[in-house]
Amino acid sequence: QVQLVESGGGLVQAGGSLTLSCSASGSIFAINAMGWYRQAPGKQRELVAVLTSSGSPTNYADSVKGRFTFSRGGAKNTVHLQMLDLRPEDTAVYYCYSNLMSTGQESYGMDYWGKGTLVTVSL
Repeated sequence: QVQLVESGGGLVQAGGSLTLSCSASGSIFAINAMGWYRQAPGKQRELVAVLTSSGSPTNYADSVKGRFTFSRGGAKNTVHLQMLDLRPEDTAVYYCYSNLMSTGQESYGMDYWGKGTLVTVSL
């Protein structure tokens, strides 16, 4: 069984910063992609930043380019999202995402999601 667990959400004033972290654990054979999506109230879930194993650079949403930085590091299968200059429109539930192959299912990848962490940016 695979789990994605996020941490780091909270309340911050506009212009402030937060760093989210996500750790993937369980029977993981290989990770194809890992990143972050968000869903604001009344809106569809949207990509924030995703990195694939293909070697391509991190794919960022236009709205966060230059303010958010995706990184890997620390513990194994852990990623981070550093968010600077936060704006009220960044308020959303942020979900960790991964497409990975689990042990015993090495021939194809499946999508996994964390439960989400709430980021609230106040004026």
